[in-house]
Amino acid sequence: MAVEAALETKPDTIWPRALEGEASVRELAADVAALIGPGDLVTLSGDLGAGKTTFARALIRLLTGEPDLEVPSPTFVLMQVYEGERYPIVHADLYRIGKPDELAELGWEEASEGALVLVEWPDRAGEFLKADRLDIEFNLDPDRGESFRAATLTGIGAFAARLGKAKAIHDILERSGWSDAERQFMQGDASRRAYERLVKPDGRSAILMISPKQSDGPPLRYGKPYSAIARLAEDIRPFIAIDQGLRQQGLSAPEIFAFDLHAGLILLEDLGSEPIVGKDGVNQERYAWAVTALATLHNANLPDTLPVDDNETYRIPNYDLDALSIEVELLLDWYAPHVAGIQLASGAKATFVNLWRRALQEGVTTRTTWTLRDYHSPNIIWLAEREGVAKVGMVDFQDCVLGHPAYDVVSLLQDGRVDVQNVIELKLLTHYARLRREADPGFDMADFARAYAVLGAQRATKILGIFARLDARDHRPDYLVHLPHVEKYLVKDLAHPILADLKIWYETHLPRIFDPAP
Repeated sequence: MAVEAALETKPDTIWPRALEGEASVRELAADVAALIGPGDLVTLSGDLGAGKTTFARALIRLLTGEPDLEVPSPTFVLMQVYEGERYPIVHADLYRIGKPDELAELGWEEASEGALVLVEWPDRAGEFLKADRLDIEFNLDPDRGESFRAATLTGIGAFAARLGKAKAIHDILERSGWSDAERQFMQGDASRRAYERLVKPDGRSAILMISPKQSDGPPLRYGKPYSAIARLAEDIRPFIAIDQGLRQQGLSAPEIFAFDLHAGLILLEDLGSEPIVGKDGVNQERYAWAVTALATLHNANLPDTLPVDDNETYRIPNYDLDALSIEVELLLDWYAPHVAGIQLASGAKATFVNLWRRALQEGVTTRTTWTLRDYHSPNIIWLAEREGVAKVGMVDFQDCVLGHPAYDVVSLLQDGRVDVQNVIELKLLTHYARLRREADPGFDMADFARAYAVLGAQRATKILGIFARLDARDHRPDYLVHLPHVEKYLVKDLAHPILADLKIWYETHLPRIFDPAP
């Protein structure tokens, strides 16, 4: 597979653009529109007749959704306000301002509140200019004709990073032949990644994944932040490596068309949006194929090191005891205080951690495999037109680790967003065991069942903490609706004898899990 990789150069905060006629001005306006929002300041610099008002007109028409809107120069009225589709727009021309104090008399601050502000001749505004802004300077070049304009975009303050991101997106789309595509925002997941669907005029589509490098959080243990201890991906390298590894195994991860390692951008094949769940819940045929895809992967002899590109490789980390343990502690930090309303004593917390470490050491012992870690219904796409296990589209695996094969099976069959009934879960587990035993007569189902219960309880515990955190910290209460499903799975898994001591701890300190409130 040919993959186009960008050089790892730091994104410039200065972005020169050559504008050949009005079409180029509209293209620049579209790029700027995707970059800005309410409360932002865009300053337009340049000599008389350089194209400031022409650009402002194109941008305002785009933001109001009115391509024929009359947008006169505000030279004489000084300020003109427009109602955009999502926020108001203030267009100001300060050429006739004698001193900055005159802006207060014009009601500058009131008009600018919550609006996008476009300012021509910004040098007249003095201290009224925000420290964080986007400046666009327009210049004529007589040698290149009357319609040519040279525009230079400069990100100032906090706008520098935003401009660098916008430039990187523009460059990867242009380099890969997708610059003419319409960009459609897609609903993201619980992570900080963002996605856009790109649709070309001919109807072809692709997915742009925007996943900049994550900054390290505060050190929690051993001088390391949570992400390092939990073995979470901090940039796009793991996604690229695992994606290509899955495709080499005949599985349907999206083809990668281009990527930019520094900016955290990947242009991907669009696998569509057909889910593996039906209107009434589990679609047993599709879930069976998803189980088959896992068995196929687990029966394979998989490497622990994969190429990222021609110059770099990626080693898959181990899902070790520290990673598994720190994940369950999310329950103590978020679920207990914010959902159950309980402040646990330090002794109870220490006992919880020790019990979990013992259960994980005793219950999870076998040959490891690729553990995709987020293998459940939101991240699996049904590809009806493909054959065999290729019907199962996989899109979320950047946190892949070397772990027990039971983890991904329990992720699928104890899905926090879908009520998988016991009889269906058992039927699909039997299907998985048969496939594993056909490839390896020594497959130990009792060992697998023990690990399935332990890792199911570990995962449910972690998810309860994550969903509580999404509500309390990230203001995402929509995830709380899934708590009953996850609590139900946790109770079921805690019934395994190997978790008897942990069950007593949960019953003692978090009884709501066994009798949840509405």
